[in-house]
Amino acid sequence: MNAPLEVWAPRAERVDVVIDDEPHPLTPTAEGWWRWAAGVPAGTDYAFSLDGGSARPDPRSPWQPHGVHGVSRTFDVRAHRWSDGDWPGRDVRDAVLYELHVGTFTAGGTLDDAAERLEHLARLGVTMIELMPVAAFNGRHGWGYDGVALYAVHEEYGGPAALQRFVDAAHRAGIAVCLDVVYNHLGPSGNYLAEFGPYFTQAHSTPWGAAVNLDGAGSAEVRAFVVENALRWLRDFHVDALRLDAVHALVDDSPVHLLAELSARVAALAVELDRPLSLVAESDLNDARMVTPVVDGGLGMTAQWDDDVHHALHALLTGERHGYYVDFGASSTFRKAVEDVFVHDGAYSTFRGRAWGAPVPADVDGHRFVAFSANHDQVGNRALGDRPGRTLDAAALAAAAALVLWSPFVPMLFMGEEWGASTPWLYFTDHPEAELGAAVTAGRAREFGTHGWADLYGDGTLTVPDPQDPATFAASRLDWAEPGHGEHARLLAWHRDVIALRAATPDLASGDRSATRVEHADDGAWLVLYRGSHAVVVARTDSPASVPVAGAGELVLAWDPPSTVVSSDAVALPGRGTALVRRSGHR
Repeated sequence: MNAPLEVWAPRAERVDVVIDDEPHPLTPTAEGWWRWAAGVPAGTDYAFSLDGGSARPDPRSPWQPHGVHGVSRTFDVRAHRWSDGDWPGRDVRDAVLYELHVGTFTAGGTLDDAAERLEHLARLGVTMIELMPVAAFNGRHGWGYDGVALYAVHEEYGGPAALQRFVDAAHRAGIAVCLDVVYNHLGPSGNYLAEFGPYFTQAHSTPWGAAVNLDGAGSAEVRAFVVENALRWLRDFHVDALRLDAVHALVDDSPVHLLAELSARVAALAVELDRPLSLVAESDLNDARMVTPVVDGGLGMTAQWDDDVHHALHALLTGERHGYYVDFGASSTFRKAVEDVFVHDGAYSTFRGRAWGAPVPADVDGHRFVAFSANHDQVGNRALGDRPGRTLDAAALAAAAALVLWSPFVPMLFMGEEWGASTPWLYFTDHPEAELGAAVTAGRAREFGTHGWADLYGDGTLTVPDPQDPATFAASRLDWAEPGHGEHARLLAWHRDVIALRAATPDLASGDRSATRVEHADDGAWLVLYRGSHAVVVARTDSPASVPVAGAGELVLAWDPPSTVVSSDAVALPGRGTALVRRSGHR
């Protein structure tokens, strides 16, 4: 069956679809749209020419098998025979998340290869995978945040059919899928949207240049381009959630913000599909309005990432204070992050040089926020892409896992974290254009020439890996031999136990912030995270520690036995380690 071809090109006088180098005129319809009713069968290569100009890929291309500068290919989203008819779906607020990058998760670097590791994730206890962006970008390898064909799936990952197969397989394994999408900017190479219409505006600026046009002339169709892209992944690819990159860069002065509009449309689709659909925002604003329902004046996101929890935990465990860690590191700051969600909730931010954020109302559930001890940004934006395990031993990594996975927030692991992967996660690119590649290389080196990075790595000198060097990409691949050996295997078993206890213990899985508090020693030697009827006890010194715990009762689990309960109000730990205590007499 042939499907008609349509394209929005409001400024064009003539539009042709080019098939086998032969142009065929399209008919103007309404509001700047052009249509070729004859259509083409699935698997047909095509492109559009505006006013006799060069052939360009379709702005809504479903498939770019020849790269982002090549012609598009039609794709029948209905061809896949789904096996997930009984999949009930999963709300992100009821998930244990696992962030992975398709290209480096396995040696093969495809979605089909990633599907072969689903059993590992299911055994770990992961209930939702967060795929880093898969939208087509220029070159073979990259993080994915410079995508330019937002409706297509990167060919190196297997193309659109592979994404359908992956989601189907994940659902069979009992795992939901969240897809990272980038609507705040497009990449530097292969972005032809501006030739078709007013997709960008100079009225607002972003770190990447002109902003996406969400509130100016022609913005209705630009907004539709974004909203319909989101709905397509949820509907046609059975994705369960979307993670929206850097939404603070979606500058929108419209009466109804794009995020509020998207929230309403996704909610309607969830009713139609009869399964939960979630939207997770990455926001730098530290404002609970992001997750406040639209009817209450909010933007309606299901959840949002919480960098402050990461910063507080990372700085506490590593002692780092450079850059944006300058206001973090004290035990009291960690307590603030856990109990109040944001450290900067109206207080002065030294890194930003101004007051930042707003308080989170006490009745906002913790599961509105995603917490982590590592993610692609926090590792990859370090000069050497080093994971926390570069400076922290297994006991500290175990403590970090417990404090995140048993926190009142939605927990997220970054691929390989569960076994303390020794492989770095570096910033890598594969720009074919020599000038662009050289600019990226120089920019990366310049970025880390300040902020004390050289001193952080020991000897005051620093050689930043070249993002364009294929070895940088290769070094970032996980080593799947590691989780079967030594301390890696022990740490993996710990993660499995911690996640299993979370699933079996309502207080540990709860987002109830009123039942959560943190106590700590003045000297930082220990801290206790209270979660209702349980207490997570962390000793941070090599010396034996007796940690006061209100209502201490039965010891459930410990990283470094033989930890023991020595009285009704204390837990003895023989050295640095983590224990979970079921508190007696607690109501």
